[in-house]
Amino acid sequence: MMGNYSIKELERLSGIKAHTLRIWEKRYNLFEPHRTDTNIRYYSDSDLKKLLNVAILSNDGKKISKIVELDEEQLKDAVSQVTNTELINQKRIDDLIFPMLSFDEDKINNLLESYYKEIGVENTFTEVFYPFLEKVGILWLTDGVNLAQEHFMTHIIRQKISVAIESLPKNSEKSKKVILFLPEGEYHELGLLFFAYLYKKRGVRVYYFGQSAPIKQIKKAAKVIKPNWVLTYSVISPKGGLQNLVEELGECESDENYLLVNSFQKDASILYPPNVKEITSYSEVI
Repeated sequence: MMGNYSIKELERLSGIKAHTLRIWEKRYNLFEPHRTDTNIRYYSDSDLKKLLNVAILSNDGKKISKIVELDEEQLKDAVSQVTNTELINQKRIDDLIFPMLSFDEDKINNLLESYYKEIGVENTFTEVFYPFLEKVGILWLTDGVNLAQEHFMTHIIRQKISVAIESLPKNSEKSKKVILFLPEGEYHELGLLFFAYLYKKRGVRVYYFGQSAPIKQIKKAAKVIKPNWVLTYSVISPKGGLQNLVEELGECESDENYLLVNSFQKDASILYPPNVKEITSYSEVI
């Protein structure tokens, strides 16, 4: 498959500044960019593959003048010898991109199984899946990934998380309890499934209400279940607005209620009831 990436898109995907990429291209002939009929430069999938490997070695302290001397096989071999954990995880993330673009389910499953064995299920979720989905978001915004490819990949990840949840032992009714749900109109479920895994793994009994659950029904369920915690989030603007969601969440009968927000959702004008806490990361949930 032929990509069509601008230099700014390469910057976002690799973490290497566009100014630096231009210098590498001019001084070291790192790329031979293609041009559109209107003479606009663009870069291919093979350019992106090469750059992702170059970025790992550069971030590992290797000089670009030495890196560019490596042929394709030498470049792959050099990357395989990197020992920095953060960079190894970056390579794992990068390796998922291209089998997603080509709908290569077997390759994706083989990669994920190898990650499970190497770093465990939970670390695969936190250190690979979610950074990967952020990168997919960039590709989707720049037309590097179409909707079918995104759905294909998220379906595979959803399956993996569901299997991991089912493999955990059931927790007793005497265990602490959590209600997990997404508000009406919200269908981005992968994060919620991950929370279900985290809670269940730590001995908490999970009551999972899934996508687009009316908050009024959650409040009724909480009266019966009497959970220790209720947790939700909304990637899109929730029905009725964020303030309304926060207020209704505060009416759920539990010890503590949590709303996970992304950095772009933080709003100082939102007033939180005493029993509702704003959290901003998965580590806070843990």
